[in-house]
Amino acid sequence: MSDASPPEFVLTEALDREIAAAAGTVAKARHVVALTGAGLSVESGIPPFRGPGGLWTKYGEPPMDGYQRFLRDPAGAWRERLNPSAPWAKALGETLAAAKPNPGHLALAELERRGHCAALITQNIDGLHGQAGTKALLEIHGNHHLLRCTDCMTRFEPSQVPVDPDQLPPRCPECDGVVKGDTVHFGEPIPPDVLRRCYDEVTRCDCMLVVGTSATVYPAADFPAEVARRDGAVIEVNPDPTELTPLATSELRGPGGAVLERLLHHVLLAGEGGRA
Repeated sequence: MSDASPPEFVLTEALDREIAAAAGTVAKARHVVALTGAGLSVESGIPPFRGPGGLWTKYGEPPMDGYQRFLRDPAGAWRERLNPSAPWAKALGETLAAAKPNPGHLALAELERRGHCAALITQNIDGLHGQAGTKALLEIHGNHHLLRCTDCMTRFEPSQVPVDPDQLPPRCPECDGVVKGDTVHFGEPIPPDVLRRCYDEVTRCDCMLVVGTSATVYPAADFPAEVARRDGAVIEVNPDPTELTPLATSELRGPGGAVLERLLHHVLLAGEGGRA
């Protein structure tokens, strides 16, 4: 994330008409699924991992064999988790602890509450969608604030799993398996329970909202492509064109928070028969 402030967003009449048209598609769809990425987190003050101002650009990348290291020495991995020495890990923990949901997170949660978003798939680990109130949430890269059993895949709040520094790693209270952080490490497969639910939702999806991501990293890259292959609507919300843009049926150019607020407004207006 650059130190310079981003240019102020100005909602033009032309863009608002495009948002209203996309909202009509959302309002009429049978099964809307949202897919979000780092661009939405940036609007909550969380820098991306790569690129200018990225955590890994600034502090160096974590080991590419992180999951294999965990499997070889889970106690050592837990000691590092409890007392992180890597600068990027410290910076990430402090940033995520301070972050709050932005208007984009809140708009998506309200779309779900109103029956216009059946599921939300996110590549982000910050937990902000859950904090905003989204219930049907699929976090394909895990949640920085949770723990997960490597055997039964049960997720836990940290308070649910006692951690004794002298008896590491902690064990699952359900099956006695080894517990790790829920965040998916390099070299670690996407948890199969989450991935299965993602494909179940995508199979039913006739309208996908893609927000703050170019969706070029698999498995996320396959989700909008699958919707497009079945002639579903793909609505891209991003300040700039991406590799996903050729698949999009609607391109809404602007920050996720501002655009999604207007999208929610127009969806609700469509549900009221267009009354102001």
